[in-house]
Amino acid sequence: MDIRNQFRITQTAPTVRELMGIGGLEDADICNPAVLAKAASVYGDQKLERVLMYNPDAIALWLYQKYTDQFIPVMRHSDLALPVCSVMPSVTPVCFASMYSGLEPERHGIKAYVKPVLKCETLFDALIKAGKKPVIISTAGDSISEIFKEREMEYIFCETPEEVNEQAERILKEDRYDLITVYNGNFDEQMHRTGPESEEALAMLDRNAAAYEKLASIAEEIWKDRPHMCAFLPDHGCHEIDGGMGSHGLDMEEDMNIIHFYSFK
Repeated sequence: MDIRNQFRITQTAPTVRELMGIGGLEDADICNPAVLAKAASVYGDQKLERVLMYNPDAIALWLYQKYTDQFIPVMRHSDLALPVCSVMPSVTPVCFASMYSGLEPERHGIKAYVKPVLKCETLFDALIKAGKKPVIISTAGDSISEIFKEREMEYIFCETPEEVNEQAERILKEDRYDLITVYNGNFDEQMHRTGPESEEALAMLDRNAAAYEKLASIAEEIWKDRPHMCAFLPDHGCHEIDGGMGSHGLDMEEDMNIIHFYSFK
């Protein structure tokens, strides 16, 4: 039986928009009711003032199911772990475009592994219109660094994931931004070369979990007097192919089913 998760990646942006109390994204998917309910149980009707969206690449639901202990650092900073379904084709620019616009690929316009600047409204546009300050911290040239360009916001493009995380720590401690997006592509890069269950790829999964734990810990301390949210939000899954390498992009459970974590500590 081919199972697809009920909640959708396109619910991410409208959910964050609703939690932050801003307008925009009228054409997007509906909000995720589980995330709204958990936020309300912590903050009531208060709106979020700060959000950290940590985006690791290619972290599949099946990895969480099979290597659950490697997600313990993430779970320590999570109130919800939600199965989520990505979009087709399950490749990075398509999936992040859907995550941050709330739209299916046919509507936001990226339908293949290409990196044009999105012309549709995104969560970043909605934040800017509301007078809030978002920032993207990512490795130069990667999808998330390209498709959201040409906005009146700050971008910090780095050479390595390690530098990305160092910059994210600095930005969190400065506490000048309302929404911080952080991208780490090291698991995806490694699993393409050696397969998603290789020792090398699983070591990158450990790095992603550790990076999120450190960033979430900083956020929880810096933002302790503000309503806030931290989230671990991959774009798509992955599977092994011939030759012991990894891939994604197909309409199959391994590529489409992912796991999202949310914290309102």
